[in-house]
Amino acid sequence: MITETTPVSDTETKNFIPGKILENPDHAEDETKGFNMGRTKEATGAKAKSFISGKSIGDYPVNYKHHILFWTIYFLFNTLRWGSYYHDYFYSLKSNIVGFPIHMALTYFNIYYLMPKFVFKKKYFTYAILILISLYIMLNVKYYLTYYLLSTNVWPEGQPTESLTVNYAVQMMLGELYVISFVTAIKITIDWLREHSKLHEVEKRQLATELRFLRSQVSPHFFFNTLNNIYSLSLAKSDRAPEVILKLSELMRYLLYATDKRKQKLKKEIECIQNYIDLERIRFDNSLEVKVEISGDLENKVIAPMLLMPLIENSFKHGASQNIGQMKIFLDINVEGDFLYFELSNNIPKEKGKSKMPTRSGGIGLSNVRKRLELGYKPEDYELLIEEKNNNFNVLLKLRVSNK
Repeated sequence: MITETTPVSDTETKNFIPGKILENPDHAEDETKGFNMGRTKEATGAKAKSFISGKSIGDYPVNYKHHILFWTIYFLFNTLRWGSYYHDYFYSLKSNIVGFPIHMALTYFNIYYLMPKFVFKKKYFTYAILILISLYIMLNVKYYLTYYLLSTNVWPEGQPTESLTVNYAVQMMLGELYVISFVTAIKITIDWLREHSKLHEVEKRQLATELRFLRSQVSPHFFFNTLNNIYSLSLAKSDRAPEVILKLSELMRYLLYATDKRKQKLKKEIECIQNYIDLERIRFDNSLEVKVEISGDLENKVIAPMLLMPLIENSFKHGASQNIGQMKIFLDINVEGDFLYFELSNNIPKEKGKSKMPTRSGGIGLSNVRKRLELGYKPEDYELLIEEKNNNFNVLLKLRVSNK
């Protein structure tokens, strides 16, 4: 006995946990060092070319124009700041003209040589020693330049001094360390943002690749079962074999041209399901009772291609194909607002040991649906419940199908 009705009453509200899947009952080998070095040199060359040409590449790009802009702004700020302090803007200008080449030399020496060479390789002690040596050299250079080019009073903002005192040395080295730290912090932040962006892009590509694999996994599994149906009919020399082949061709057309898309029209997906059920009806004939109820507005609704099909396949594969006696399958598809309410139920095979419903592993079918939901939808967009209850295997799915 086979019955099909459309439409039906509103689907009973289900209690789910959003974004959860509930069940009841209880790369490759590392690259060679030489290859890595080659890639590093290529990357460094690309960065240098981009820096010199002024053409930015990648996310958060920085070229020589940005460096010039940064140091110009910093120079003007420092000139105005100390000019106000000295009450002599001309002296402040000359002082910064002397000091800024030292700031820039130490800063670039740190971020482009010392840090990659020692900090990134965890040679912290060596790095600290070299920083101190660099600061000491800077101290002497700045002292003599100030003494001979600006004024014999080399520390006008502090205690008047004409010699290289301890207090002067400490203040100058701390001031220079502040500049180095400030610019290094900017460099580290930009590098972190770049790496985070790259990681996010890699994750997106991996996600897209895995989703494509899962979609492609459905097709062979589906064709295998359908070809088995045709084989059974051919052995029985059934006149219905041509009808089955025609239905299969329609399904193949859907699989070839629709499943490459990220989302497909819900009506197309349901038509595919109906064709598959028709094939199974032909195969099982009167030993199978199928009740299908479809209701709600299906227009402008979308769904991941072949997402529901493995659930339907699972119902026939682990129910009808292994059941002795009358087999009953109930399918209710109801669209309310932005959500699809999908309910599928089949009675469990009577003979123990011949079949065990795959509520946990599920082979390709159920595990495929679980994974695609996790990867393709946000947690708040779906709710899935799989259970055995009252000698029935039930699948309940709530899924957002709005075209947004």
